[in-house]
Amino acid sequence: MKEETTGKKSRGKKPKPPELKPLPGDQVNFTDEESRIMPVSGGGFEQCYNGQAIVDMDSMLIVGNYVSQKPNDKQEIEPSLEELAKLPKSIGKAGKLAADNGYFSESNVKKITDKGIEAYISSGRQSHNQSLEERFQEEPKAPENPNEVESMRHRMKTEDGKKFYAKRKSTVEPVFGIIKEVIGFRRFMLRGLEAVTGEWNLVCVAFNLKRLCKLVG
Repeated sequence: MKEETTGKKSRGKKPKPPELKPLPGDQVNFTDEESRIMPVSGGGFEQCYNGQAIVDMDSMLIVGNYVSQKPNDKQEIEPSLEELAKLPKSIGKAGKLAADNGYFSESNVKKITDKGIEAYISSGRQSHNQSLEERFQEEPKAPENPNEVESMRHRMKTEDGKKFYAKRKSTVEPVFGIIKEVIGFRRFMLRGLEAVTGEWNLVCVAFNLKRLCKLVG
């Protein structure tokens, strides 16, 4: 395509078209062929699924959830926005969205902004031990004619932006900790994407019922 457009011959080897049949070295999991090999925290890989949950920061309730076969969270912003769009208008509209750096990409920030939602996604690992200068430095001036990512990075350096993003650690992250350590759900027991999705739905319902009991008192 590039050669046709420019009229110049491309350097290097020409890419091979994809094979239509499985190669001798290709592998499939015979226990659950719909699961995928994914990296896990602490290093290593496992055959698994990627369970996603969208959490309301004020109530700590799960307002959206689904199971993905994608190993990279960068591919999960768009389906998460689709889950948010399914919520009834009567409960309001999301105004801000926070996510860790595993979800960061320029296109993801734009997708969130295009929905009229303020994005707060870390674009790098944050230091847990900031210096006094970093903690008490003045807010930076807003950039001129910024793109979506530049606007987000500036917003996250403001006092309000820091407070909002920090709130994620005490509202969103504990949801997964409670599911694992309190409810005791650490791995899917069923096989196949449809069955695993149903299993994750039940887990999220169980969490919400537990949380509602706490909220109601």
